[in-house]
Amino acid sequence: MTRSKIRPTASGALNRRSALKLGAGMAALAATSTLAAPALAKKRTLKVGSYGGYFENSFKEHVYPAFAEATGITIESVTQPNSADWLVTMQQAAASKTVPADLSLYGRDTMIKASRIGELLAPLDIAKVPTADNLDNYFLYEAGGGLLGVGAMAWFTSMVVNPNQVEMPTSWADFWDTEKFEASLGISKQFNSNFLDVAAATFFDGEATLNTKDGIVAVIEKISELKPNVALWWSAESQMEQALKNEDVIGGMYYHDVSSLMAAEGFPIASIFPKEGNPRGYGSWCLSTLSEKTEEAHEFIAFSSDPATQALMSRKIGTAPVVAREKTDLTDEEFAGVSGAPAITPAYESYLDNETFIKDTWEKMLATS
Repeated sequence: MTRSKIRPTASGALNRRSALKLGAGMAALAATSTLAAPALAKKRTLKVGSYGGYFENSFKEHVYPAFAEATGITIESVTQPNSADWLVTMQQAAASKTVPADLSLYGRDTMIKASRIGELLAPLDIAKVPTADNLDNYFLYEAGGGLLGVGAMAWFTSMVVNPNQVEMPTSWADFWDTEKFEASLGISKQFNSNFLDVAAATFFDGEATLNTKDGIVAVIEKISELKPNVALWWSAESQMEQALKNEDVIGGMYYHDVSSLMAAEGFPIASIFPKEGNPRGYGSWCLSTLSEKTEEAHEFIAFSSDPATQALMSRKIGTAPVVAREKTDLTDEEFAGVSGAPAITPAYESYLDNETFIKDTWEKMLATS
């Protein structure tokens, strides 16, 4: 359920006001650093893992230099695959006593897996991350009596429609209306793509419904009623993108940030936050137990949690902030391009605890005519 590709928004460059705010905030952070002396700061480094491609390049171009300027700590960028594959790498590294990255990005589901395995993630000291006060408690993941992850950025999978072809829906339930959407929707084929969470939030009691096998069956049976309206069960992002552009589908479930980019490029697509909300995923910074860069890691997490940095990431990387919108200087247009409300919370624990059952039940539903 982790996004391994995150794209930029159509927003413009960091404006002067934001740059000044970021500079002032980071200067204050640097002033409080326990190793603020320039001679020492220049020697400090930190290996940070992040998803490759545009995402990593944007961090290297915009985020890491700002952090280095504020603290004197140089970031060594490490390309990591999606967090599920990265977890395997980190397990192998732990066994060989190596540290591929001091800090890594973990999706919540993978972070839960890592906490259950044990001895992979080092507890974080919240007192050393004063800017974490800007984050909702949901983005502060605790397990085993310690803080193991601090939210880095978020993303949404949203309801999308072609506004030239259909009236704008106000509820996910509208997709079940055959008169409006017969054989015209694109829905992800993957069992863990959060469409179960959408159906649970729309017709049942949300996340709680997916915590039991009876609830899982009921949700998937409800989704089976949607099959006459689905023209494409997509397994690759590019499939849905092309289907939307060709108007082979006029609605469905897709990535909010990509949809916003497509709309900015003139394609007839609208990303909607219906009354039930859209599923929200997020990545967290997690510290390797073998890292010897604990102080530097805490400084980077504090930097990342600053509202000015969150706004910078939204503008330059296309991620949704994990701090309240009013704490940033994002404009209405900039915020709408990357985020919205309300948010649907995926049933992460159930996807892990009942993975085989959910997958088998889902695939049986897809195979049944």
